[in-house]
Amino acid sequence: MATSPLPRWAPTPSPSGPLWRPSSAAAGASSTRHTPSPFRAILGALCRFGRVPTAVSQPAAPAVEAAEVTGDGGDAGFDGADRRRDGCRWEFGRDGGVFITWEDVWVTAVDGSGGRAATILHGVSGSARPGEVLAIMGPSGCGKTTLLDALAGRLDTNLRSKGEILINGRRQKLAFGTSAYVTQENVLMSTLTVREAIYFSAQVQLPDTMTVAEKLARADATVREMGLAGALDTRISGRTSKGISGGQRRRLSICLEILTRPRLLFLDEPTGGLDSAAAFHVMSRIAGLAAGEGMAVVAVVHQPCAEVFELFHGLCLLAAGETVFFGPAADAAEFFASNGYPCPPMRNPSDHFLRTINRDFDMESGERSLSKPSAADEAIQVLVNSYKTSNISEIAKKAMHDINEMEGVMIRRNQATFLTKVLVLTRRSFLNMYRDPGYYWLRLGIYIAISLCLGTIFYNFGNGYNSIRSRSSMLMFIGGLLTLMAIGGFPSFVEDMKIFRSERLNGHYGVSIFVISNTLSATPYLMFIAVLPGAIAYYLTGLQRGVDHFAYFTLVLCSCTMLVEGLMMIIAAIVPDFLMGIITGAGVQGIMMLNCGFFQIPSSLPKIVWKYPVSYISFHKYALQGFYKNEFLGLVLQNNQEGQEKTISGEEIITKLFEVEMGHSKWVDLAVLCGMVVAYRLLFVVIIKVLDMVKPMVKGARVRSPIHCTCSFQNPCYSL
Repeated sequence: MATSPLPRWAPTPSPSGPLWRPSSAAAGASSTRHTPSPFRAILGALCRFGRVPTAVSQPAAPAVEAAEVTGDGGDAGFDGADRRRDGCRWEFGRDGGVFITWEDVWVTAVDGSGGRAATILHGVSGSARPGEVLAIMGPSGCGKTTLLDALAGRLDTNLRSKGEILINGRRQKLAFGTSAYVTQENVLMSTLTVREAIYFSAQVQLPDTMTVAEKLARADATVREMGLAGALDTRISGRTSKGISGGQRRRLSICLEILTRPRLLFLDEPTGGLDSAAAFHVMSRIAGLAAGEGMAVVAVVHQPCAEVFELFHGLCLLAAGETVFFGPAADAAEFFASNGYPCPPMRNPSDHFLRTINRDFDMESGERSLSKPSAADEAIQVLVNSYKTSNISEIAKKAMHDINEMEGVMIRRNQATFLTKVLVLTRRSFLNMYRDPGYYWLRLGIYIAISLCLGTIFYNFGNGYNSIRSRSSMLMFIGGLLTLMAIGGFPSFVEDMKIFRSERLNGHYGVSIFVISNTLSATPYLMFIAVLPGAIAYYLTGLQRGVDHFAYFTLVLCSCTMLVEGLMMIIAAIVPDFLMGIITGAGVQGIMMLNCGFFQIPSSLPKIVWKYPVSYISFHKYALQGFYKNEFLGLVLQNNQEGQEKTISGEEIITKLFEVEMGHSKWVDLAVLCGMVVAYRLLFVVIIKVLDMVKPMVKGARVRSPIHCTCSFQNPCYSL
């Protein structure tokens, strides 16, 4: 027999009709048998987990119109196959299977004024079951991602929703390990290699009951499933190097979220950036995981190829926020044909569906007017109305009712301990900071250059009277303007915040772990930045000699830099845009510097606002006072003022000239700075927690506000 030139995985050409057709002999019967697809056999071969439900190898789907609605809808899949394990129902308490149902879900986007709104979803309903892949499809702007966000509980504050979304028949939150969400945007730490990214994530997500070797073995198996074994030692991306391709980043994003084998997996465009072969591989692996692990997968897919489409158990087809079809993916083509829109021979069914209901270009082509709807509008109206009265819709409603009657409870999975997460994330963050030149290395170079400028401009102060002004100016520049440049690392920190938000939403770790690990990893770099440039500026200018004086100078400089980083963390939590964040951070520090006692002595500051409380919350005040005490106490300078003593003590200078508070030592000023470092980090944690509480309240206020929305097929809602 001649050997086929195609590789073993290459799929056969897609049939022009649905994957499983009702046989003519069984027409009119209440139960029909369908011809199995070769891709189901491939899918079964890809399941390596020892438990393959019957649906993979022996599918049996109900006919589109003649199917009988039974009372076993909770166990029967989209294709009619019995989704049971070992002959019994999925038991939530025993195997943690997750069913999700949504009924009459409406989502409306409210504009800033609150007077107008755009309805995105119009009363959609459906369900997803363990062991199956549900594809959400439709033209751009039809509400696919909005529906996915609503199911995952991730709607933005400008979106309001109503309807029933139940997990195992109950209103309950998704616990860690129960669900995972892969966003459309690849949020990855670009400085890491593929191996490092997956290894760090495995150590954070997987429980400590697994050994490190077992965690790494799980990571290796997941990488191989997504076809990334050849790119393990390649960096994700870089400032000077390209890194892995966009398709590989997409697969890596999926890898990071399926490490824990979640019971419910949300995927937003999992095949984005992938070629048809890679898309088939990825979706077949995901379908295999769903079948083998009892995982319910809900995926937004823009336009799958025929082979990928045949891997879907269920299809939710949306158009203009309406449900055009919800049911077995294999029956969608027959549904379209029965309503006068048959799929032409040798055409991809998904292409045919989207071309039929896509109305975006009707206005440009002149087909659409107020008096005469376009062909796409007519098709949407026909299909939506037909679906509402079809037997498919009744089957879906019955299945949802049966699922909601089960009332199961999810099992929360164990995860790594607090200490393990802190250590792993500290190591990851330290490595990221080391490899990203924009984080600290560029700042170090600028600090060294500025320190050399300071050292040469203020070289060897001497002990004359004019050195008083030179010393105070140099110390103010160090404590104020030099630390101000710490905002240069804000863009890199914003990228870290994106990763933090994404991983926190998926339950990998909390805000306190992030703050502790970020602080621990940044402290060595900040100390190094304080010591090396500080030593250059300190000894070239001729400040007080002595190891204790230099050590105090370094500690204050390091504390100020950490304070600026803490301040930028707070700003990043409120203003996520890096350009607006830099402007805001520079403005806040500028206001603090004005009240530190250098530009205006404390006694001349207006008492209302500027002295109380602004000057007391300005860290520049305590840094400058500590620098003054460290430098001038014990110093005797020449006095060339007429009628006065020939020498003047440093204590007299800072008391009378600078009005420094002498009721406490310089170490108290340093302690205040250290306390503010901790306070800024705690304030960041509080702001994140408060925002989590405020967002639902803001959304509730928007829901209660009156809105006006007029929309139809001929007069759709405007885009916000």
